Amino acid sequence: MAKKKGDDAPTAAAAPGLTGAAAQMLRAPAETLYSEELEQLVKTDTHPKPPGWRMSPRAVATYICGGKAGSLTITPKYIGHRRLVEIAVSTLVTDRALLLIGEPGTAKSWLSEHLAAAVNGDSTKVVQGTAGTTEEQIRYTWNYAMLIARGPSPEALIKSPVFRAMESGTLARFEEITRCAAEVQDALISLLSEKRLAVPELATEVPASKGFSVIATANTRDRGVNDMSAALKRRFNTVVLPSPATLETEVEIVRKRVSELGTHLELKAAPPSEDAATQVVTIFRELRNGQTLDGKAKLKTPTGVLSTAEAISVLTNGMALAGHFGTGEVSALDLAAGLQGAVVKDEEKDKVVWGEYLANVLKKRGADWRPLFTACSEANS
Repeated sequence: MAKKKGDDAPTAAAAPGLTGAAAQMLRAPAETLYSEELEQLVKTDTHPKPPGWRMSPRAVATYICGGKAGSLTITPKYIGHRRLVEIAVSTLVTDRALLLIGEPGTAKSWLSEHLAAAVNGDSTKVVQGTAGTTEEQIRYTWNYAMLIARGPSPEALIKSPVFRAMESGTLARFEEITRCAAEVQDALISLLSEKRLAVPELATEVPASKGFSVIATANTRDRGVNDMSAALKRRFNTVVLPSPATLETEVEIVRKRVSELGTHLELKAAPPSEDAATQVVTIFRELRNGQTLDGKAKLKTPTGVLSTAEAISVLTNGMALAGHFGTGEVSALDLAAGLQGAVVKDEEKDKVVWGEYLANVLKKRGADWRPLFTACSEANS
């Protein structure tokens, strides 16, 4: 997200090296990336485990927030408020579903994935919410060739991730639930209330096994969001993930995640310096909050949401530019290209906002900021 570590934002220390087929994945699931840590936590866990869980809630919190498992150091996956993680984990022990909400880039999906990986060793039962998501993608659909040939049968049934999670007593993830139309969202109400999924075509229903729950994420700022009904909200315990509280926390999150991505994507450049990361994060925080960090100047805000995740993207893109078209060291010119694209989403409005920020704030920041100011001014001209 948050501390996409912490809320904060996402944070993840560099993942262990992958081998075999996993090494060829553009994005391996959390249970693959951190298999050594998960196995060690399972092996050393001495606390009670809820039905269907691989490890205890205490061990899950250690996996997410960092700690020790025997002699192995567990890297933190989320930097921020440990109590929020404990509340989220405790919710999954009950019969309530979990809703993670917050601004874009606060590590909602990141936390959701790692919770599922720790609890079940499988984070891949996912429904991705979009304007085109249908009720069938939440419940079930049919292999229509088999349906026509033989009529309704268990073999012709195509089970959704939620259906499979109910059968197996595991966690299903529902990403960006508020992207779905309200009537599609409400397909979850009966599943979360009755813990049963009816299949009238087969004159049967599937009861949820112990351990089943849903982790949903929703963001609070992007356009195209459909409010959840009060009836559906009541089926969830809600945990709000805040943006990183301080500049230092956000810089830490950004640097760790950029280093991880650079290693995994085999980018041919050194990670950006701490000064470069601090400059990018400072710009994002000031434009996001509508004032300079010292509070002395008010600023116009751009139309886009300048999240921690976008700061990570700007710096990662800078590494790609530096590695393939530069010197191998991330320069102000490499960062300026990414900043221009991140800030100026609306050419008419945002270009003016960005130009005023450059002239009134960045230009006055001294010699350390001069190369970035010059590069950004040229890109915005």
